[in-house]
Amino acid sequence: MYATMYHSMTHNSPARGSFSVQSFLGALGVGCMILLLLLGLGLSAFDAYYTGKIYPNVIIDGVSFGGKTPEEVKVYWQNQNIPFSTSVFEFKFEGLVATISGAQLDLGYDATLSGAQAYAIGRSGHFFGDTITKFFRGTVNLTPYFRWKSDLVIGAISDLSTYIDVPVQDALFQFTNGRVTAFRASRNGRAVNKEEALARFESAVKALPHAPLYHIVINMPVYTVLPTATTEKVNSFGIKELIGRGYSEFAGSIAGRIHNVALAASRINGVLIPPGETFSFNDAVGDISAATGYQSAYIIKEGRTVLGDGGGVCQVSSTLFRAALSAGLPIVERHAHAYRVHYYEEGGFKAGLDATVFSPSVDLKIKNDTPSHILIQTKTDTKNLTLTFDFYGTHDGRSSEITNHIVWGETPPPPPLYQDDPTLKIGVVKQVDWAAWGAKASFAYRVTRGNEVLEDTTFSSNFRPWQAVYLRGTATQ
Repeated sequence: MYATMYHSMTHNSPARGSFSVQSFLGALGVGCMILLLLLGLGLSAFDAYYTGKIYPNVIIDGVSFGGKTPEEVKVYWQNQNIPFSTSVFEFKFEGLVATISGAQLDLGYDATLSGAQAYAIGRSGHFFGDTITKFFRGTVNLTPYFRWKSDLVIGAISDLSTYIDVPVQDALFQFTNGRVTAFRASRNGRAVNKEEALARFESAVKALPHAPLYHIVINMPVYTVLPTATTEKVNSFGIKELIGRGYSEFAGSIAGRIHNVALAASRINGVLIPPGETFSFNDAVGDISAATGYQSAYIIKEGRTVLGDGGGVCQVSSTLFRAALSAGLPIVERHAHAYRVHYYEEGGFKAGLDATVFSPSVDLKIKNDTPSHILIQTKTDTKNLTLTFDFYGTHDGRSSEITNHIVWGETPPPPPLYQDDPTLKIGVVKQVDWAAWGAKASFAYRVTRGNEVLEDTTFSSNFRPWQAVYLRGTATQ
């Protein structure tokens, strides 16, 4: 009987259990279907509401744009861009400036892109990913794209750089037969760091949205370019730098005078003055005659303006005198002209800064009391009619000054002088000399090195009055 009862119980129990699980599973399935249906209806309603609109969890630069259309986002950022169009960027280096406006750069937020990016959040086309983004990811904070026309900025930097950049110059020093035949002092170059300039602009631009400025100055970063061959490396004479310069002008000179100025200057170009030696102008230039290449030009001889070989050589000696004064060198011998010559007062110079020469008795002599050789370089500009003397050597700490330069006791010139000239046709009158007042002139020349006085000299001149001179043609053909 027990066996029968046990069999009966074990036979009926599975039937009752199986019925309960099936019922539960059935109910669960129905519930899931209802839940999915409700979820689908909810998602559909949510997407329907946000059709054409940005989902609610999208923020751009801290501003919520949920429920807004891409067009509304675009309008918002376009309004934010209005102040940027009035901004002005000034790229600056010393006195050089290049400006570019925000309007030219189209400076501001990319409004269209911001609207498109915001609207794309939750709309990738992947159901599960989009669902997570819309309901579970939380806030999505986008950074608006701030743009400008970079090609205009790069162009402005490049254009300004052409005025700032200075090419580096390597030294050149060629010495042949006791004379420098080619010389060029080394010179540092200068260049704009364009990458850094662009980075400075970008940094200023990125700060604008948070600290609006309407005039932004960007200082151009400039670096020094060093030569590979410096002056001191390519010569053994201690010539390192420019120590003095002389300058004069000779506009109005006739062709023969211009030729003679250039020729005499070339004879001195490249001359070296050793330390402790005295330079003689007459020795350096040599014979001045037609045989040595000089042409006839007007000179003052025995109180008359006449054609003579070498007219204009005193332009060279006067310019050399000024270079020696600039360098602070001792002037061993110098003679003033008997008459004021207008060429030596061109360019704003006072009377008295001249030196006449006439071989063999009248010379200009200069002593090199510096510790190194002095190289003389000349430059004759026959187009602009200017002459420049450069003295290269080594600075030893000296400085020179010209003070108390005065001109006094002026007396009027005599009446004009007319001289017959058979090389000019009848009726042609040509002025070859200009009236000059007589005067006295003097200036103090002082050279110091620290507390030491190296030179303390006064140069004086006594100019007689001089008349204007005209050539009057006498040739019949």
